[in-house]
Amino acid sequence: MAGRQRVRRRLRHLPINMLAPNILTVMALGAGLTSMRFALQERWHLAVAAVLIAAVLDGLDGRLARLLKGASKFGAELDSLSDIVCFGVAPAILLYVWVLQEVGGVGWIIVLAFAVCCGLRLARFNTSLDDPDRPAWASNYFTGFSAPVAASLALLPLFLDFQVGGDIFRSPAIAMPWTVFLAFMMVSRIPTFAFKKIRVRRDLVLPTLLLVGLVFAALVSYPWMTLTGGAILYLASVPFSVRSHRRLAAGWKQANETGDEAG
Repeated sequence: MAGRQRVRRRLRHLPINMLAPNILTVMALGAGLTSMRFALQERWHLAVAAVLIAAVLDGLDGRLARLLKGASKFGAELDSLSDIVCFGVAPAILLYVWVLQEVGGVGWIIVLAFAVCCGLRLARFNTSLDDPDRPAWASNYFTGFSAPVAASLALLPLFLDFQVGGDIFRSPAIAMPWTVFLAFMMVSRIPTFAFKKIRVRRDLVLPTLLLVGLVFAALVSYPWMTLTGGAILYLASVPFSVRSHRRLAAGWKQANETGDEAG
């Protein structure tokens, strides 16, 4: 009886390390929902900023959960729900209200495909985590574009429009194929860098910190130009990720075949 009472007391009070990652996830969900509100009000800069804030919070919650050892099944389910809203629904609604509603049903089909592909991508990612045959190096790569990356890249036409103006990039002829491309990339099998386990050599710590400071200064002074540059650099990294993944996969396959023959 005393043991049961101790368990009940422990369940009534959750440590903060169990709650902190979930708090960030709820904040990200709120940012995604707020982005749709700003989009409906045609406050485009704030709508874009809300999606980007959601992406930053999404990147922090998982890392914080691992750091504080507060990962849980509840947190994982909440994170998936937040991701589909923030990176599937919110960018789709934003793009539709911004320009794709001009082409009526076709525009709606395209944004619907984007949101559905985001959901499929998240489902595939969650199930792949339980694959026992997955090699250790595979965690350095995503299969296709991750949901936050695809959502951020979907806003690239808005980044360009904010810089250039004149509605040059606010055109269905640009937004439609771009959105279709990103939807395809989310469900594709193309490997992309995950940038999860980047290690910095000790002699490069100070230059790295300096670079981070310069990027932050550029982001504050020229936000849309800096974000555009980041999007271009990420797209340019895709061929390198494909080549790197193929090389590692070939080596892993050869090592397994050699092991089977030896056995």
